[in-house]
Amino acid sequence: MVLAPLQVTTDALNYTWILVVSFLIFFMHAGFAMLEAGQVRSKNVANQLTKNLLTWSVGVTVFFGIGSGIASLAGGGGFSAAFMTSGTGWIDWLYGAVFAMTAATIVSGAVAGRAKLRAYMTYTFLLAAVIYPVVIAMTWSSTGPGLVEVITGTAFTDFAGGMIVHGMGGIAGLTAAAILGPRMGRFNEDGSANVIPGHSMTFAVLGTLILAFGWYGFNVGTSAIIGDAFLGEQLGRVAMTTTISMAMGAIGAAAVAWLKTGKVDTLYVANGLLAGLVGITAIPHTTAWWGAFVVGVLSGAQLPIVFNFVERTLNIDDVCAVFPVHGSAGVLGTLLYPFVAAGSVAIVPAFIAQLVGVVIIGGWTITATAAIWFVLKSVGQARVTPEHEQEGLDVSEHGVETYPEFGSDGVVADGGNVSEMIRSDGGSKDE
Repeated sequence: MVLAPLQVTTDALNYTWILVVSFLIFFMHAGFAMLEAGQVRSKNVANQLTKNLLTWSVGVTVFFGIGSGIASLAGGGGFSAAFMTSGTGWIDWLYGAVFAMTAATIVSGAVAGRAKLRAYMTYTFLLAAVIYPVVIAMTWSSTGPGLVEVITGTAFTDFAGGMIVHGMGGIAGLTAAAILGPRMGRFNEDGSANVIPGHSMTFAVLGTLILAFGWYGFNVGTSAIIGDAFLGEQLGRVAMTTTISMAMGAIGAAAVAWLKTGKVDTLYVANGLLAGLVGITAIPHTTAWWGAFVVGVLSGAQLPIVFNFVERTLNIDDVCAVFPVHGSAGVLGTLLYPFVAAGSVAIVPAFIAQLVGVVIIGGWTITATAAIWFVLKSVGQARVTPEHEQEGLDVSEHGVETYPEFGSDGVVADGGNVSEMIRSDGGSKDE
């Protein structure tokens, strides 16, 4: 069958656009790398950067060979991995892969500073192969109604991965961090917390803005498809709600931080901006303009509150605040769907479907993640030794120093000497 010229042109434009969006979402890994590197100690920066590089490299190949097939199988079809297709099917695979790798890389920020590289990469392999594919099979299934719709009779609404990608990643990160245990010195015997500041606020804010830029690929890119279903109103709504919620997330977090301490914490503002984006990601296509303000400010406002609860009540060391940024914000935005929708929505059935979806995704993610990290911990492969943690993972895991001029040798490659006996993370060097 020969396609009409107009259809050929439409398909060409659509698939070119999907590739551009995929590249934009891929660039978010630069944002994650900078955001996480800025929030860890200088002695762990290379380790965090390596995790981000390998998350993409290992995860995307595993999703190609295994994960895409598991998603098809779990969704009720046969095993159909990406290597079994060709042409535009590989474009579809890449579009799915960048979403999958976003979920995977979120976890690295929660376990920073003490997880063995081999443990983290084992989890990344299994997340890309099984955990995330099962989540999308239950929700974004292409072979029939998702599990939520089968159970409730109402489809689960998640436009661009607010719960499926970000909520899942945040919950996985919190689970892994809880099992792994806190960094040395993070908590006192009485349960009180000590602040371990990151080494670069500049990196953290730069990473935030890169992520915010890439987020337009997540939300607006998902909507900008030409065809019978193309709606200019929806495209404009997605662009508007994404931007407003992002802005209100920063404002909400800043306001709560100021009310709590009398100070506007820069990192809360940055993470609040991201929480606003996470909150709207499930529902940017249906939310009213005023709803974007509500979703954004609530997503940002919950950030300091939830982070304080995780830190002081649960005593979980979530280094980069991945649960309040991605987990709880993703859950909140998903559940707000029927209450902030611009059109007429049957509130009770819609809310029940959203709640069931959150419970299913959260329950599966916690169970699978806990099982993997418990096994790794039980065989002594989850965490570095106390000596290596104190020394820093850059040296113990990679044999490098991110800032060699502050290293222990006292000399640099050009023959110059380091005169001050201090490390860039505030620690002292051995004589």
